[in-house]
Amino acid sequence: MPDYEELVSFIVRNIVSDPDGVTVTSQKSSAGVVRVMIRVSPDDMGRLIGRHGVTINAIRVVARAAAVKPGEKVEVDILED
Repeated sequence: MPDYEELVSFIVRNIVSDPDGVTVTSQKSSAGVVRVMIRVSPDDMGRLIGRHGVTINAIRVVARAAAVKPGEKVEVDILED
């Protein structure tokens, strides 16, 4: 299984202005879906989402592409404080 948490963390830390404020966690459900959760500082929320959600959607596409070969399903969510 690819390390989706590390992949998403690498991408997000290179996008935001405060990389130390990034927390990425993941959990696998009983249905086999890997859920990756991103938490960033409030100042970086707009940068992570991007205009019309383009940036976060691109991150989701990359995570799903990494999950194709192992046959897994990945969901990427943003958590707010």
